[in-house]
Amino acid sequence: MSTKSATDLPGEDPQSFKRIIIPLITLILGCFMVLLDGSAVNVALPKLSGAFGASLSSLQWVITAYVLATAAVIPLAGWLSDKFGAKRIFLYSIAFFTLGSILCAMAADSAMLILFRIIQGAGGGMVMPIAFAFVYKLSPPDKVGAIMGILGIPVLLAPALGPIIAGWLVDYASWQWIFIINIPVGLLAIGIGLRFLPDIPREPVTDFDLWGIVLAPIAFAGLSYGVSEGANGWTSFNTVTGLSIGIIALVLFILVELRHKQPILELRVFKSMDFTKGIVIQWIFQIALFGSMFLVPVFLQQAQNYSAFDTGIIMLPQAIAAAVIISISGTLFDKVGARPLVIAGMTFVAVSAFILTRVTAADGVSALILPLALLGAGMGLSLMPLNTHLIQASPPKLVGRVTSLTNAAQQVMSSFAIAGLMTVLTRTMKGFMPGDGIPTLDTWTKAFSGTFMVLVYIASIGLILGFLLKKPAALEEGDSAAHLETGKSFM
Repeated sequence: MSTKSATDLPGEDPQSFKRIIIPLITLILGCFMVLLDGSAVNVALPKLSGAFGASLSSLQWVITAYVLATAAVIPLAGWLSDKFGAKRIFLYSIAFFTLGSILCAMAADSAMLILFRIIQGAGGGMVMPIAFAFVYKLSPPDKVGAIMGILGIPVLLAPALGPIIAGWLVDYASWQWIFIINIPVGLLAIGIGLRFLPDIPREPVTDFDLWGIVLAPIAFAGLSYGVSEGANGWTSFNTVTGLSIGIIALVLFILVELRHKQPILELRVFKSMDFTKGIVIQWIFQIALFGSMFLVPVFLQQAQNYSAFDTGIIMLPQAIAAAVIISISGTLFDKVGARPLVIAGMTFVAVSAFILTRVTAADGVSALILPLALLGAGMGLSLMPLNTHLIQASPPKLVGRVTSLTNAAQQVMSSFAIAGLMTVLTRTMKGFMPGDGIPTLDTWTKAFSGTFMVLVYIASIGLILGFLLKKPAALEEGDSAAHLETGKSFM
């Protein structure tokens, strides 16, 4: 592997967009493969149940094991990148994910598949945070938003295309193909990456944060598991156990990290008010956005009896709108910053959720086109600008650690959104359930309407907080984020 940095490649203008096209393709392939697989496996659970003769409840661990493995390794991505190099860890992660895909396709029973999904998750979990840090460090300072937007297109399209592709594969080929399709993509990403992905400068790691490495996976995996189990009851044994272990490990982890000279996650970044405000808004946005993206498919499949494949097709307006808008929002971010984009994006999400409160179970698909398009537009306007804002609000030397921190938090918030909304939906359903216990169209309509209204309130809070965002101080003075001084952004 080359030892030259991204800014020292011979014969190339460091400000040239062409310089990073091929490395960007490697990052996009890796992200697209991981995100596509993450949404594709959900569709295959009924087929897997029939193939292995296992119950759906036991096969839910095919998804849970992957999520827990992902949550466990995300916090380590930044530290490992600084220790061994981002290029090396990124390619090893892709290789590990590809190996896991091969093994999953060969699984002979559900236990083997669950084990191999852990291997997949351990590789896939590091791909996104490293890709974000890579793109930021490779990008010309005045084009960071635009290039982040390019990376955002597959990030938004892959989860939407996953159910469609998987639905077709499990219906017309076999369940193994949802894993086999990862193999050529992974090998291509590794081949291009070995040749064209540059080595980027990394921070020297002199101290070994043993307790941080031990506690981080326990904390984030425990919280993710406990929160996800909350959908089945917040007082259940699994929920209480997962949350208890996660919270205790998180408290210990915070104490360790604040005292360590070189922690795996630099929590002192919260001293930056720009960063703190940005990440709180990102958490609210995560809940509102991914809550809506979770509820709409449930509404289509449970209330209107659409198949998973048909649901994926119906959700396409959201994916298309997101992909179109995100290609524009990156360029706009470079000109106006995150605040106007986040305010507009939150407005679209709030309006979308409000329209969905008025949709009934008897309405046709046409009633969903506008709110889904608005939801996609809100996602495209806010998602990557918020991520880029958080990176720019941090010292350059912490970029790798910051992307690990934000991705780990997003994992927990996404689980919290799903579990919390399932709790609201379940309780609302009970309130409108007929005496015979069989839900009617009116039951579904009122239950989903009340749940979507919760998202309207959450998105409205995010909209108000969006006005507090401002460009990091160095950018206001006309400097690039790459030259942000620690003292200017930290209290």
